Amino acid sequence: MVAASSLAVPTSDVTVRHIGVADLHWSLRQGLNDFLALRGDILFAGVIYPVLALLAAAFALNADMIPLIFPMAAAFSLLGPMIAIGFYELAKRREEGLDIGWSHFLDPLRGPARWQILALAAMLTLIAIAWMFVARAIYDATLGTLAPAGPVAFVSDLFGTDEGWRLIVFGNLAGLCFAIVTLAISLVSFPMLVDRRNHASDAVETSLRATLRNPLMVARWGLYVAVILAIACVPLFLGLAVALPVLGYASWHLYSRIVER
Repeated sequence: MVAASSLAVPTSDVTVRHIGVADLHWSLRQGLNDFLALRGDILFAGVIYPVLALLAAAFALNADMIPLIFPMAAAFSLLGPMIAIGFYELAKRREEGLDIGWSHFLDPLRGPARWQILALAAMLTLIAIAWMFVARAIYDATLGTLAPAGPVAFVSDLFGTDEGWRLIVFGNLAGLCFAIVTLAISLVSFPMLVDRRNHASDAVETSLRATLRNPLMVARWGLYVAVILAIACVPLFLGLAVALPVLGYASWHLYSRIVER
């Protein structure tokens, strides 16, 4: 595969391909192969678990934060493409036969595209913050009127009252809308900024074109990601240390299938 040009590439010159289910599965297999070769679980374990410990302590000390557990987990998944830029870089370097030492993990933030990456990261961060406000507003308008006293009461009211079911329905619908927007603008935009010198707006435009050309496959990819993250979270979030690097590497390979490089 030809290495990306060092010159800026106008978005109109970027060809977006049509992909199929086989491309999704190929990307996941390649992501797993990269993980087995490059790892990344130790890196995430060193970051994830101290953060989870602090959050667990905060939830234990403040019952008002209990309803925010799911929205915060969802917000974290919205920021996934931003967090994975180091894995895009390592997968790209392995693909091109370059040095794949972990000293290169933050190369995207040291390169010429760093300000475009940071601008796109700021956009995702604002989306995640907006989601948290919306999630809180939905809670206050539904289950929040019952003022549950603790975790047991919260779970009981969530599944045992009309207000709780309204929270589940409207909360998930709102979350789905935020997830669709995030997936559409970040599907190939972050890998594209790692791969070549583009403006953030060009990368987002290309990502939107890729989504519009492959709506069913992008939806299926989003479902794969959601299921993998959900399974990874079940054993006390232990699986995230593997799932996040694998999905990061796989996202790079999906980009390479969608965008003509």
